[in-house]
Amino acid sequence: MEEYFDVFNEKGEYLNKVESREACHTKGLWHKAVAVFIINSKEQVLLQKRSPYKKLWPNCWDITAGGHVFAGEFGFQAIIREIKEELGLTIEKNDILFIGSSISTNVKDNIINNHFNEYYIINKDIDISNLTLQEEEVSEVKWVEKNDIINRITNNYDGITNKEGCWEYLIKYYEWLDKNSQQ
Repeated sequence: MEEYFDVFNEKGEYLNKVESREACHTKGLWHKAVAVFIINSKEQVLLQKRSPYKKLWPNCWDITAGGHVFAGEFGFQAIIREIKEELGLTIEKNDILFIGSSISTNVKDNIINNHFNEYYIINKDIDISNLTLQEEEVSEVKWVEKNDIINRITNNYDGITNKEGCWEYLIKYYEWLDKNSQQ
């Protein structure tokens, strides 16, 4: 089934236009994407390993879940949908915390991804053995210690995707947690 996205200009203004995934990626049209990190009570972050079938970053460790925002959809709705699809986990709107946004461009072969990214956090303890992974997207998941993921990010994205922005927002969120736990 073809996916359709709202199209924006480089300033993020909606153009009242919808295009297919293929058109957005071949023409480099600006569209929205979301990324979410699930963090447990031990401050570990849940990462997914991307399927070997993925066109971008196959077999790399990545954010908990994420993807494109469909035409007419809000970012939080895309997060709820993506977590259900990729991990088989049901999340409610009130579980989701918006932490920021950025723009990014990723080009690989004939794919031009011009994204307006939205970043979210979900604080939740999850038994990963109860998750149902979407084989086309995710090959495995694991909890990663806070210091380990920060070291990977600051060490040139060691063993993880080098997606612009999202990892830096995770560090920023951890810094906020540290600052607020000391007060």
